[in-house]
Amino acid sequence: MNEVKSLQEIKAIREKFKKEKKKVVFTNGCFDLIHAGHVDYLSKARNLGDVLIVGLNSDASVKRLKGEKRPILLEAERAFIISNLKPVDYVTIFEEDTPGRLIGELIPDILVKGADWAIENIVGRDVVEANGGEVKTIKFVNDQSTSKIIDSILDKFGR
Repeated sequence: MNEVKSLQEIKAIREKFKKEKKKVVFTNGCFDLIHAGHVDYLSKARNLGDVLIVGLNSDASVKRLKGEKRPILLEAERAFIISNLKPVDYVTIFEEDTPGRLIGELIPDILVKGADWAIENIVGRDVVEANGGEVKTIKFVNDQSTSKIIDSILDKFGR
C-alpha cells in the first residue's frame, strides 16, 4: 500500500474496504517537517482501525493557514514522506483549508485529530457520527511542533 492517491482513487479504495468490513481511520494535517510527534500520532491513529488514510493540506492551503513562508517542504515531498511512514496506508491531498468535503466524500469509520482539538470543533464530526462512525482525539506525547522546530533553527542559525 503506502501510496498517494487522487480523491477518486481514495473513494474507490474506501468503498472496497467498506465492503470488506475493514475499519477506515482518517486524519489530516499539513505535516510540514515531520517530527517524532507526528510519527507517534500517526502510529496511534493507525492502531484504531485496519487502514489509515491521511488527508494532506496542499501547498496553497498550508500557505493560507500558516502564512506566506510555509510550507517548508512542498506537497509532493510531504506526501511522499507521509505515505512512506509505516503506519500510513494512503495519502490524498486536498486544496481546501479544512478536510470537510473530503471527509464527507469518504465517510471514515473513525475520524482522528490531536487532543488539542475539542471534539465538538473537529471538522467532519457531524458527518462521521451521523453515519455511525466515531470521532477520537489522541494525546500528544511531546511538546514538538513544526513551528517550534523552525524557531529553534532560527535561534541557532540567526533570524
